[in-house]
Amino acid sequence: MHIHHEVTGSGPVVLLTHGFAASSHMFASTVADLSTDHTVVVWDMRGHGRSDSPGDPAAYSVRTSLDAMLAILDDIGAERAVLVGHSLGGYLSLELAITHPERVAALVLVDTGPGFRSDGGRDEWNAMADRYAQDLDDRGLDGMPGSDELTASVHRSPEGLALAARGVLRQSDGHVLEALPTIGVPTLVVVGERDEPFLIGSRYMAGKIPGAQLAVIAAAGHAPPVTHPDAFNAVLRTFLTGLPVA
Repeated sequence: MHIHHEVTGSGPVVLLTHGFAASSHMFASTVADLSTDHTVVVWDMRGHGRSDSPGDPAAYSVRTSLDAMLAILDDIGAERAVLVGHSLGGYLSLELAITHPERVAALVLVDTGPGFRSDGGRDEWNAMADRYAQDLDDRGLDGMPGSDELTASVHRSPEGLALAARGVLRQSDGHVLEALPTIGVPTLVVVGERDEPFLIGSRYMAGKIPGAQLAVIAAAGHAPPVTHPDAFNAVLRTFLTGLPVA
């Protein structure tokens, strides 16, 4: 099963993970900026972009997504990486830092959240994921949600996206949120000033993860790497420059 990934540059490894219905294309500006002195790795989640879209729902889960991230790091010979994750990619990066902390040098969480403590909040989120999937079932790629980082033409399969919505985007408990105080790597939380659904969660993560920094990108919405690349790249580079030398 093919998981598309690309490696650019040399130096400390940074693994960039996109959000639901986006793809590695959203990080074009970030790759160009960081690859001058970092090994920058981008990839497409299963069902997204240039990765395969198998028909088996069991292929789409948080666990299979984490396995893909670890396999990519193994493939390039990287023992550890800085994980930069946007939206769903940020949630997956948190999961990887919690379950495999030995593989994570630092975390950058971009317009994402740690899940929900209450069943009510989780139910609303899962209902949204189900709507996304149903729209893709009904309308194909025309049913994709609207956001600055999403481009229908980069995808091959609305079926794969719908399976990812039902299998990876949905949440079942609050274990990631509860584990935030256990994260022991340098962490930067980035959020767009106008991304109201994720402002509260971003501030919460920055307060619960020990030593975490918070950066609010002025005038940005949900996708600062796409809409405000200069400001995003500047705060990312400042954070990376301040990391201890491995």
